[in-house]
Amino acid sequence: MSLFTFQHNNKEIKQISETSFGQEGILERQDLQQALKQNIEVLVPGVLIVAEEYSEWDQSRKRIDLLAIDQNANLIIIELKRTDSGDHMELQALRYASMISTMTFEHLVKVFTTYKTLNGFPDFKEEDAQEEIEEFIGKDLLEIESTFGDDVKIILVSADFSKELTTSVMWLNDRDLDITCIRIKPYRHKEEILLNIQQIIPLPEAKDYQVKAQQKSEERRNSDKKYLRDYSKYLFNGQEYNKRNLVLAVVKHHVEEKNINSFLALNNDFPKTLRSGRFYKKFDEIKSQKRYFSQPTEVFNFQDGCYAISNQWGSGNIGEFIDQARSLNYEIEIKDNS
Repeated sequence: MSLFTFQHNNKEIKQISETSFGQEGILERQDLQQALKQNIEVLVPGVLIVAEEYSEWDQSRKRIDLLAIDQNANLIIIELKRTDSGDHMELQALRYASMISTMTFEHLVKVFTTYKTLNGFPDFKEEDAQEEIEEFIGKDLLEIESTFGDDVKIILVSADFSKELTTSVMWLNDRDLDITCIRIKPYRHKEEILLNIQQIIPLPEAKDYQVKAQQKSEERRNSDKKYLRDYSKYLFNGQEYNKRNLVLAVVKHHVEEKNINSFLALNNDFPKTLRSGRFYKKFDEIKSQKRYFSQPTEVFNFQDGCYAISNQWGSGNIGEFIDQARSLNYEIEIKDNS
């Protein structure tokens, strides 16, 4: 595809010269990747970059150029090439997809924290990372954990793609994988480099069909998965609780039984680290009350401030809380797991 300038005054159309990233001295990692991670919406809207050059797996030096999530809590691998063929990048991305598919939400939070601290936010903490992810997705922890990483999507970005690569990608997409190919072609116009960014697979007119097919597959997976979710109930002091209400009940009982009147004393018994530093929050610092027990009968008014406790408890973090409660001689039993 060619680009042209149109001069309205003399009705003249002139072709803009095509160039290459190599000719212009544009490097893959230092230039192209840095520009795209800061402007990822030019490739794909509605994603959040969570890692760059990700390589946290055993016995491998392979690195994912950019790792992102979408607003359905799916992981997205973004691979970049400045060549005109793609250089077998689909095979490389498939390996990455299989390796990243076991990532937990808890680990994602750690990865995103590292990414932010290396990109201009040195004081960024895990609690900040989790809050930003939750706000981006628009769901609370329990909802995210239940669907996180159901799919791993792949986005391939290159100056062009070989016929072999595009044929492979279309075949894989026909078998319910989600791979997008985006061509990013450079042109020189006077002192500027112009970029023609075009999605070539799947074709925009075929996207609706692919989305519907993937939705059917996702519905089947969700139907199977609902039977695997942890709906355990817990018995404490003769009462039955789900995970979040168990935490509130135990902490309230502990505060009343031990006559605790300061947050410092409570934090000594139930450290905020039990939930990645987000167990408690000062009531006047809460941004989203739906993520904390914030009703008048649920907050704790201590001498050193008013605090609320998180209601975001799932299978990934409830175990540590129960272990701590039992270490303080509280009896908690699992009633069922159905």
